[in-house]
Amino acid sequence: MSEPSLIDRLIAPQSVAVIGASEDPTRIGGRPIAAMLKAGYKGRILPVNPKRDTVQGLPCYGTVEDLPEAPDAALIAVPAKLVAQTIEALGRRGCKAATLFSAGFAETGADGEAAQRDLVALAGKHGMRLLGPNTLGVYNVDIGYYGTFSSSLDTGFPLPGNIGIASQSGAFGAHLGALARDQGLGCSVLITTGNEADITVADAIRWMAGSDSVDVICTYMEAVNDAPALLKALDEARAAGKPVLALKSGRSAVGARAAASHTASLTGDAVVADAVLSDHGAIILRDPESMMDIAYAASKKVFPRRHTLGVVTVSGGAGIVASDEAERIGLPMPAMPEAAQARLLEVLPYASALNPLDCTAQALNEPALLEQFTRAGLEEGGYGAVLCFLTYVAGSEKLSKVILEAIEPLRATYPDRIIAFCALGDPQVLRRYDEAGILVFSDPCRAVRALDAVLRLGSAHASAPKNRTPAPIAVQLPATSPDETEAKALLAKAGIVAAPERAVQSAHEAVNAAVEIGFPVVMKILSPDILHKSDIGAVKLDIKDENGVRAAHAAILAAAQTHAPDARITGVLVARQLSGGVECLMGINRDATFGPVAVFGLGGIFVELLNDVALRACPFGPETAREMILSIRSAAILQGARGAAPADIDALANMLSRLSVFAAGAGDRLASIDLNPVLAMPEGQGAYALDAVIELDAKKEASDAH
Repeated sequence: MSEPSLIDRLIAPQSVAVIGASEDPTRIGGRPIAAMLKAGYKGRILPVNPKRDTVQGLPCYGTVEDLPEAPDAALIAVPAKLVAQTIEALGRRGCKAATLFSAGFAETGADGEAAQRDLVALAGKHGMRLLGPNTLGVYNVDIGYYGTFSSSLDTGFPLPGNIGIASQSGAFGAHLGALARDQGLGCSVLITTGNEADITVADAIRWMAGSDSVDVICTYMEAVNDAPALLKALDEARAAGKPVLALKSGRSAVGARAAASHTASLTGDAVVADAVLSDHGAIILRDPESMMDIAYAASKKVFPRRHTLGVVTVSGGAGIVASDEAERIGLPMPAMPEAAQARLLEVLPYASALNPLDCTAQALNEPALLEQFTRAGLEEGGYGAVLCFLTYVAGSEKLSKVILEAIEPLRATYPDRIIAFCALGDPQVLRRYDEAGILVFSDPCRAVRALDAVLRLGSAHASAPKNRTPAPIAVQLPATSPDETEAKALLAKAGIVAAPERAVQSAHEAVNAAVEIGFPVVMKILSPDILHKSDIGAVKLDIKDENGVRAAHAAILAAAQTHAPDARITGVLVARQLSGGVECLMGINRDATFGPVAVFGLGGIFVELLNDVALRACPFGPETAREMILSIRSAAILQGARGAAPADIDALANMLSRLSVFAAGAGDRLASIDLNPVLAMPEGQGAYALDAVIELDAKKEASDAH
């Protein structure tokens, strides 16, 4: 047997020392011992307390040095001022993993943060991993290990099963565990990471991704403290076929302040976090109820390849409710084939055989109808999932046997599909369906949402493209933020094309440039200090002759002098005015957590009013860029809506990909890039950046520029 990892020792220790052990089972140092004794922990419990000879019936040791063996793990429940010497003693004794219940570190401010860093350095000297501080700890139901002081155990132990929970917040993580237990869900592992001085949620997810006992991972995060590690953990979970259901708090201004004070961590931009985590396979959720519903459905490990739903119902109204919810969230409910509809109507002429399939209350008199309609949905409809609305009928002791006899064989015939019931009644009766592999929900809308998530997982896995991520290429940035011409020249080296243009220093040069480029032209001020040129009247469009060029040149300089007298003026730009395409926006913003993130959307009201954009972390290839472009709600405009010519999406995708590679190679001096507008010409005619703004981080310019 291979040597267990240090995190294995933390989560599945064969022996555990409890430093600050208490005889009182309601105190922090007593709760873990009481819970493990009650649960029949299979390892050895080694209490440490200099004031006692025994604790809760177990031999107690005065100091860590007195322990009869080096424990696999330790639970530290002593005041903050004693933690460092406790870690030192454990390290000398050979302990390699410790859970720090103790609070009073980074969450208290700068001094506590420094003390926390010292703890990590001290533990590292002994090759020890730390969970916490300020953590509620860990439990592992499979071995009866409860390295936690959670009072949720007072109302019952968690149930064994294949769901795991990784949470930064101890209390909220324990709440999720109790919620799973109360809903009859098996959640064998809970890991709460607290301040994350060492072990993070990413470590916990990665452990679960490699665990034989966890198939569904639920996670609660208040901040991302190690973005590369988290994304790698999500990738490993996805590769292992294990869904990660993520609740990320700190979305509002109030929530963000609460998260920072609670875990001493800063929260990144919520929209960016959603986009990046989703891109690595996480399912982003807003509430624990949805998390439990999806975890329940996913725990059965059936992920159909088709993202389609069939509804069989004994109530027309319930079928409409389910259909409305499916349409709202984008879960397709295709109609049954016409031949199948005709056959079902021969069986029951007054049924509805379209989808929903309404076999009416007659199915209560003839249970064979339920089987026939459900089989048709699976076989001829080909739906990834079939939801049967049976309400309290399915909860009847008498009818449940008949229903189960009718439907259970379908579960064996179609093992790659989901059969779900919406039912109410005796929990003991409903449990029989669950044991037969039939999902049971009490609410049709919740059922539809959970099924949608699981069906999306299956279809995404079936169609996942093997997109290659390009390697970043080092970019040499200028000493200070460039003006538009300089920005475009820099981007041109990365293959990002602009319209033909010239930078000029006089009206005479402007005329010559316009004649060379060809009318009509657009003219605008060149200044690294003026980002929104049109707002001050420093952009002139549709200039058709030489006199217009001279007038525009004078007006632009006058506008800059009036509205931005202190701005650095580096000239005037004369560019060919292109027309006939679709205006888009693409850009880069450096996120504090995830680094450079690309954004794409259509120009004008689609960005400003509808917030219709797609985001991805950089870098990515043209295939991913194309998926990103086509994912926006208004993508139909690019594809040729209402008879218009399709835009050159391939050119847009190549530009967006090249922009992402440029940003990834530019380093952390790059603050943002704004290409707005980018004109996507008709298919085959290319895409052009008509404006470009590159902002560099002024705080880094002085020290880092070469």
